[in-house]
Amino acid sequence: MKMTPAVEKYVLHWGEMGTRWGTNRTVAQIQALLYLSPSPLHADEIVDLLSVARSNVSTSIRELQSYGLVRMTHVLGDRRDYFESIHDVWELFRVIIEQRKQRELNPTLAMLRGCAAEVDAEQDADPVTKQRIKNMLEFIESTSGWYEQISAIPTSTLTKLMALGSKITKLVKK
Repeated sequence: MKMTPAVEKYVLHWGEMGTRWGTNRTVAQIQALLYLSPSPLHADEIVDLLSVARSNVSTSIRELQSYGLVRMTHVLGDRRDYFESIHDVWELFRVIIEQRKQRELNPTLAMLRGCAAEVDAEQDADPVTKQRIKNMLEFIESTSGWYEQISAIPTSTLTKLMALGSKITKLVKK
């Protein structure tokens, strides 16, 4: 793979965005590089292209594999492990959202359920506080339920739904 100026700009930006999303910069850069690569890359190629330590690449690839964003593959006649990213943008998005849900939304939902039960039992808790915790719990439960429904929709239907944009509101009664 050749690091053209546009590829380098994309990879660097993806790394910056990764840090804002709570991911290590190198992890995000490797995912971006593998996503753009027309063919799988081995670790040494990634080291050379990104100018990062081999150990950092190995650790980052393991992390990406644990998220389900990158998989190992092999090339006939070569004993090295090669790596490739999910190439379908929608599938990539689904995997990222599922990982975020598991790491962020689900623990928050569990905490809110516990807090709602506790605050409901507290005699001296302010009614406004009780209602706000209940509202947040309902919102997070609704968001989680929405995600579960959306994740089951085929990509072709989702793209049509997205293309509708605000026109979809005409189907919903006010």
